[in-house]
Amino acid sequence: MTSLIWLTAQEAAKNRGNVLSLYRQLLRSLNSPKLQLSYASRLAKKAEVKTIFLFGSEEISKHNVADLIHTAEYALSQLKQGKIPNNTTQY
Repeated sequence: MTSLIWLTAQEAAKNRGNVLSLYRQLLRSLNSPKLQLSYASRLAKKAEVKTIFLFGSEEISKHNVADLIHTAEYALSQLKQGKIPNNTTQY
């Protein structure tokens, strides 16, 4: 059984700016004309991003927060290339 290492308030505050920045960048990237998405699909993807970050904002495990940041950075890199990230990809 793996034990979880909890975030301190100071660590959570340190990550907050990075997480908020990634969230905003992901939402903006979903508006890119490079992406072949209908208006409804863009709204659905934005709702998906919002849900992930909403649940992530309640996370207190260091490892899970690090995974959220890593996944968001990967998704952002894919969106900047005009690709839609695959939800089933293992990171």
